[in-house]
Parts: sequence; C-alpha cells; structure tokens
Amino acid sequence: MFKQKVRRYIEEKELVGISDKVLVALSGGADSVALLRVLVGLGYKCICAHCNFHLRGDESVRDENFVTELCLSLSVPLEKVHFDTMGYASSHGVSIEMAARELRYGWFEQIRQKHGASCIAVAHHRDDSVETFLLNLSRGTGINGLKGISPKNGYVVRPLLEVGRAEILDYLHHIGQDFVTDSTNLEDVYTRNKIRLDIIPMFRQINPSFVTSVAETASRLSDVAVVYKKAIGESLERVKKDEFTVDINRLGEEVAPQSVMYEWLAPYGFNSSQINDVIGSLDSESGKIFLSKEWELLRDRSSFVLRRKQEESHEYALKFSAMDVDEWFSVPRDNSKAYVDADKVKGDLLLRKWKSGDRFVPFGMKGFKKVRDYLRDRKLSVFEKENVMVVTSGKDIVWIVNERTDNRFRVDSDTRRVMVIELECIFK
Repeated sequence: MFKQKVRRYIEEKELVGISDKVLVALSGGADSVALLRVLVGLGYKCICAHCNFHLRGDESVRDENFVTELCLSLSVPLEKVHFDTMGYASSHGVSIEMAARELRYGWFEQIRQKHGASCIAVAHHRDDSVETFLLNLSRGTGINGLKGISPKNGYVVRPLLEVGRAEILDYLHHIGQDFVTDSTNLEDVYTRNKIRLDIIPMFRQINPSFVTSVAETASRLSDVAVVYKKAIGESLERVKKDEFTVDINRLGEEVAPQSVMYEWLAPYGFNSSQINDVIGSLDSESGKIFLSKEWELLRDRSSFVLRRKQEESHEYALKFSAMDVDEWFSVPRDNSKAYVDADKVKGDLLLRKWKSGDRFVPFGMKGFKKVRDYLRDRKLSVFEKENVMVVTSGKDIVWIVNERTDNRFRVDSDTRRVMVIELECIFK
C-alpha cells in the first residue's frame, strides 16, 4: 500500500517521469531512507547525495558510513560532500539551520546537473507539511504560508507528502530496512521540534486525526490560494500605476485593500504589522515613510511609492558650453539642459540642493514663486523633491535642474550669446 500510495501521488502531481533520473537527498534518517527504497522499488533510476555538515561529531561520521553501505547494497551511485557549516554561518551572518540549507541545496543543484537528473527528491512528508503550517500560523502569514509544503518547487520534488511519519516507519519495518536517528531531532530545542514534540501531541489528545485533518485543510487552502492569487493579481493590475506605485483612490475601491497591499509589499520585506500601519495611514496626511530592510515606502498625496533604500552616494558637476546666436534663435525643448542668456549671468554658477525659502521667477512669469510651492504644484513626491537641485548665480536661482529656468535669465530677441548648462553625474 505504501508504494502504491507514493506512486499515485507522483503521477497525480507529475513529479517524476518513469524514465527520469532522480537525485535523492539521502541523510540516512528514516524519511530519506524510505524515499530511496520506495523510488528504487518503483523502478526509478536514482543517484544519491549525502552532506556531512560536521555538526554532530561522531554521529556525522556514523551517518556517512551508513549511507555509503546502503548505496553499495542497492548498487546506487553516491555523491558525498563535507561542509564547514559553522564557518559558513559565521562568515555569511546566518543561522546554522539556514547555512546548512543554503549549502546543501546549492550543492544538490550542482550534482543534479553533473548527472543530468531531472529533479532533486527530498523526503518531506505529511507531518513535516503540518509542522510548516503550524509554524507559519504562529509567526503570522498570508494564505500561501498555510498551504503547507509544496510538492514541487523548481527542480525540487517531494514524493512523500501524501504519507505520514508512522506510515514511513511501518514501511521500513515491513521491508526490514535499518536507518540512523539524528539525536537533535529528539531535543526540544528548535522551534520546529517544539511543534513536533510538544504541540502536535497535545492536539492529538483532542483529535487523534489532527495531523490528517490539518493536512486536508492545507490541501484545500492550496486550491483556495490559486483563486486568491488570480483575484489579487487582477486587483494589483487595477491599483498599480507602475511596478513601484499604487494609486490610493483605486486601492480604496478594492474589496480587500489590506490583502492587496500585503501581497504587493511582503516580497519587499514588509511584515504584517508594518502593512497594518500602511493601511492605517490611508486617512492620514501624506509624507509618512515606512521602512523594511532594503526598501522604503512613501505615503504620498495620491499614491504609495516604493523604492530601494538609497545606498549609493553621487557627486554632481555642472557642465557648460556657449554659443553665439542671432535674433532668430529658438530654445530647444529639453528639460535636461538650461539655455540662458550668458550676458545676464553676473556671478559664478553653483549647484546645490534646494532649500526652504528659495524663490525664483518661473520662465514665462513675472512674479516670484517659492520653489516649495512650485514643486508642490508639480505634484512631485517626497522622494522626488528630496533630490531636486538648483543652479544659482549669487543669491539668484538660474535653473531648477531638469524642471524650469528663471525668467530673469531667459533667452530673448536681444540675446547674442547663449550659455548651455547641464548636469553631469559622477558615482563615488
């Protein structure tokens, strides 16, 4: 029954073709050993890959020796690797668990390509999927976190997700197959182990079929997630002005604006609490900024604007050129350059950021206008305004860069010499 159950699941989820070569992640524990034995028993051509992370002393050596003998007995090729997991974790600033994950999956992919395998089979089973469901639920998650573990993710496949830990142990006992036990799995140390050893047994006292019930719920939520993803995708299309801008008025017209914002912002590192604050800012004044590790979100007047945090520093320089003209000269329409009457410029030209109190006479007008008011009328966001620069001659603004020149320096019919000013960006 175990073999047939696994076969049906592989076929139903289209995980592996019968003629495909499969790379099996083999630790030596009950789950991975059962995975290897059932795939071999079903006729799949397997290659095994074993990682020694050097985290458990003699146990690590024992595990490597065990998988070596097992693969020899089954005539299955075996690839082995040794990792300095502690060193990797320290140098990359990640946890031991994350270090082991990054190391093994990176190496698995290398071995998959080396042998031309179609996939990497790992031994996650139904109980693991339930643990993931509960772990994500405890941390707070969107609907995708409540689907449990996916049967397929890129080249990684999980043929045992339809069977539980008890079925795996029964299968190994039935075929007389030994395995090794990782002693750390019996310690109530890591969060997942707390769920496995403490929380799930408590729920089983209430409902002996708890794991099966949760697995069925997660499966139904997988179908719901497909519908949800489609609906949210359509909502995002309606509310987004571009990839990094969401229209606030359109967002307010959606049935579930908070879910729309969650799906937009979560991939950029914003958590549920922050997104609640973002939604709370809908009725507040503009200008508020929300930060994730690498991104910042601005609540502007009519939009939410997202951008990566500014890490690069820039140095700007002014670039000048001059030309003689006649009364028929016409100023080109090019906001990236300023065309001014060279004879009206009386002092050195300097470049700086605009500041509060700056005034100028906008081209085509007669009276002064505050730069702040001009930028507000242009409906520039806080992000855009903070980068606006001006070119000055003494106390007078000659040009708001890439925006507008001052009318006092305009080219007119009396102009005989034109100065062209543009900005040159130099990266430090």
